[in-house]
Amino acid sequence: VQLQACGGGSVQAGGSLRLSCKVSGSIFSMTHMAWYRQAPGKQREMVAIIRSGDTTSYGEAVKGRFTFSRDDAENTVYLQMNELKPEDTAVYYCGVGRGRLSDWGRGTLVTVSS
Repeated sequence: VQLQACGGGSVQAGGSLRLSCKVSGSIFSMTHMAWYRQAPGKQREMVAIIRSGDTTSYGEAVKGRFTFSRDDAENTVYLQMNELKPEDTAVYYCGVGRGRLSDWGRGTLVTVSS
């Protein structure tokens, strides 16, 4: 399974971006899909995760601002990011798997300026 994340870029605080992650295989049977991020000098943190296909959880830092969605027909997952803050600056990674997150994309850089 290969994943290609895109949609990153530079935006001012308060702006929006939508990340997409195209998966080479079918995501219909994936039990786990997630977006993580890693800021410079910090550990990777969970942004949003779907477990068992239905339940979506968000990191505390992004609750109410970010939305995780999926398009099974396009084998693509999305991360809509609104009200962006400078502390959202990071490389964002998408991951998928069956039973656990096993495959990851290379990441896309999001830079939020104040």
